[in-house]
Amino acid sequence: MPCVLNAANEVAVAEFLRGNIGFLDMSKVVEECMEKISFVRHPSYEDYVATDHETRIKAAECIKK
Repeated sequence: MPCVLNAANEVAVAEFLRGNIGFLDMSKVVEECMEKISFVRHPSYEDYVATDHETRIKAAECIKK
């Protein structure tokens, strides 16, 4: 989950700084990603990379809504 939190937060903060979402919307993006992305109990490096990529896509989708 830390990987999901980090990736979603980075996307949300970048969009906030661009003026595309409001301050309070950032937590909504992170929350939705943490609910939707699967938890991997013992992740490998490849799992981290895949989770980061998947989360960034999901976060971008959340923002476009």
